Amino acid sequence: MKTARKILTLFCLSITISSYCQRIPNEIENIDYLVTFGGNAPASWGDDDHIQIFFFLVPDEFTEPVYLRVFDPDVGGDIDEIKGEWNSVHRISIFGGKGAHSHKDSRKVDPVGEFKSGNLLASKVFRNNPEFDGKWFTFGPFNPVEGEVDPEIPNGRIFKVIMEGLQGDDGNLYQYFLSANPDVNEEVEGSNAFTYEYSFRLPVASGEISHIYPFLDKNVVSITQHNFDFDYDGEIVIYSAAKNRHKVKKSADLKWASSMHEITPEEQNSTIEIQIIKQGKPNNNMVFYIRNQYEEAVRFFSIPIGGPPRYKYVVNLKYYQDDKN
Repeated sequence: MKTARKILTLFCLSITISSYCQRIPNEIENIDYLVTFGGNAPASWGDDDHIQIFFFLVPDEFTEPVYLRVFDPDVGGDIDEIKGEWNSVHRISIFGGKGAHSHKDSRKVDPVGEFKSGNLLASKVFRNNPEFDGKWFTFGPFNPVEGEVDPEIPNGRIFKVIMEGLQGDDGNLYQYFLSANPDVNEEVEGSNAFTYEYSFRLPVASGEISHIYPFLDKNVVSITQHNFDFDYDGEIVIYSAAKNRHKVKKSADLKWASSMHEITPEEQNSTIEIQIIKQGKPNNNMVFYIRNQYEEAVRFFSIPIGGPPRYKYVVNLKYYQDDKN
């Protein structure tokens, strides 16, 4: 409970980056779009299960209606990834109430069992439709009390959003924004978002660095990172209070790669940073998740809890006696 309270307190105190906590993926991650492929797409295109689940946390202090805005929710046009002809169907569903997050199947990296737990608040199917292409679509309003109160993450209410590729084989690239206004993107102060498995499009340019931010609680002593379909497109490294460019194993095309990494006391109850350093392959989509030593999935927060980590350099000073004095 104390760890969970610290999570909320730290991100509310991170004033210098609070303006970034609304867009998903957010600007400091240097990731332009989430990606979910149609249900018939082969995994080799960078999506292992055609479903992406995100959670949004609305702080108790915010009592006005909230809206989930989705950029480019359709599957067609210049932003999305076509495979032959546009033939994909996707569904966005929003859940609140009991079990939306607390149900164990909601916190798994694979969409199995009752991952659609909670109360269904809204749902819409999207196809190739110019009406929504490159535009924002708004769900809501939602009363914050419709979210779930989960003691694991206190002082706020949680909503779950599922993007599901039902048919076809095209890639749907999109963004979310939790807004206080249905017509424009207006910040919900103190909010945050997180996921347990991250599927996203990497930048195109060589040398670009994407950043994702898992939070490790005080009980974590080791993590195992898993990445899928990176195509050996550069390097993946960990930055933290104790790790400086600590390399992790990277995946090939249509392959998973994993590596275990010990966690020091300096890294517990804090955010670590995964940096993905791009080599330059176009249209590269990948999947990333982390489990702790208990095989529990670790949360990636869109706004890093406590801010991005800083490596603590160790300086060794030696003093020499001057025999002449």
